[in-house]
Amino acid sequence: MTFRYDDLSKRQRQFVDALAAQTQNPNVDRQYLLDIIDATDIYTVPPAWIVQDSRRRTDTRGVYHVPEIREAVHTISTAAPEPVAAPAAAPVTVAAAPTMNLAGAAVMGMTGGDRAHLIPSRESTYVPWGHFSSIEKILKAKIFYPTFVTGLSGNGKTTMIEQVCAKLKRPCYRVNITKQTDEDDLLGGFRLIDGNTVWCDGPVVKAMEDPAGGVLLLDEIDLGSTNIMCLQSVLEGKGVYLKKIGRWVTPAAGFTVLATANTKGKGSDDGRFIGTNVMNEAFLDRFPVTLEQEYASRSTEKKILTKAMAAVSIDDADFGDHLVKWAEIIRKSFAEGAVDEIISTRRLVDIVKAYAIFDDKMTAINMAIARFDDDTKEGFLNLYTKVDGDDVVATEAAPTDWSSMDPDARIELNVGYENKDDAKNLGAKWDGDKRTWYTTAGHLATDDRLTAFNPIAPTQDVECPF
Repeated sequence: MTFRYDDLSKRQRQFVDALAAQTQNPNVDRQYLLDIIDATDIYTVPPAWIVQDSRRRTDTRGVYHVPEIREAVHTISTAAPEPVAAPAAAPVTVAAAPTMNLAGAAVMGMTGGDRAHLIPSRESTYVPWGHFSSIEKILKAKIFYPTFVTGLSGNGKTTMIEQVCAKLKRPCYRVNITKQTDEDDLLGGFRLIDGNTVWCDGPVVKAMEDPAGGVLLLDEIDLGSTNIMCLQSVLEGKGVYLKKIGRWVTPAAGFTVLATANTKGKGSDDGRFIGTNVMNEAFLDRFPVTLEQEYASRSTEKKILTKAMAAVSIDDADFGDHLVKWAEIIRKSFAEGAVDEIISTRRLVDIVKAYAIFDDKMTAINMAIARFDDDTKEGFLNLYTKVDGDDVVATEAAPTDWSSMDPDARIELNVGYENKDDAKNLGAKWDGDKRTWYTTAGHLATDDRLTAFNPIAPTQDVECPF
């Protein structure tokens, strides 16, 4: 049997109109129906003519087929199209864009339709740190300001952006970039739907036109090829011309672009991030700022693991402390070129989850580092047993008598990005080559406020086991 829009009752057509104002997809789930019901007075419960009609059920439980939506889209009044200049030999006709009827407008204003599902959920275990406040300021400003976020894997770049969007209730259109990503994937293209060739907007266009201020997240952007150059005008905030259908898309207020990458667009010489490419300089230049995301400071990482443990009903502060120390030593060894692998914050959280499942610390750690080569795995395991056995001197056990040391002796500090301004105001200095904060023993002897950043005296350096 064929379902036709004209065969519906007046009340049924009103409900389909409300659906069509939000989506062209003829398959809708039960939650979507409930959202429309909450925003209108058409029905109080999901209509029986949809949910109780066995012919409308799809292979996916709780999803119903309402093909009348597509007919409704074409019956909604249209605005007159603006002329688009084109060569005389090849005139271009711009299809009229559908506008909402009153019922549809009510739904859009009250529920946000599809946009409500694009706002990330807030994670109760998330700890704001790093560039969280910077990203928040950028999105709050609602100024078009493309931002490039770079850093080693597993340090929370993508999650940070998603959680800022969750906090500000901004729709986030995340696109995972690959070598195959092209204009059709990003801007849109023709799709075969119900036997008809239909134009479907891509995530970039949807983000640009989202009246709630869409945030386009280009994840792992350095994996893309030159095909992503189609975003040049988008990154200038000027909009984009969809040449296949002759339509000009202008970004709505609040739209902006955020990109994440493991490199700075110059490729990966060491092979750690295979597949990353040397990106076009003109493309990169359209990002006004680059935010470098380091791994979290020791204190912040402890908070992250504490929350991760609480989420899986683990109460073992010592284990979290040992994991953080272990990862910190490995990262220092990595920075010095002593090892080729690194323990990310994400991997530490994975170890916590494995511990909750298998109830054995060493089993959890073994599983987490099993992908490394045998020598590296053995070295990491040996190091952890030393940390857990208190064989490694705790770096926060700084001497109390700084005056007994050489006044010019360099003292390393554990300063996270979120605390850099406080450290600087207290006289700490930044070493750009080693990317660390430091002070001198003489400074600490006269002003001990910097001891809050766990100073590491030369005699306390952890001996690299690798």
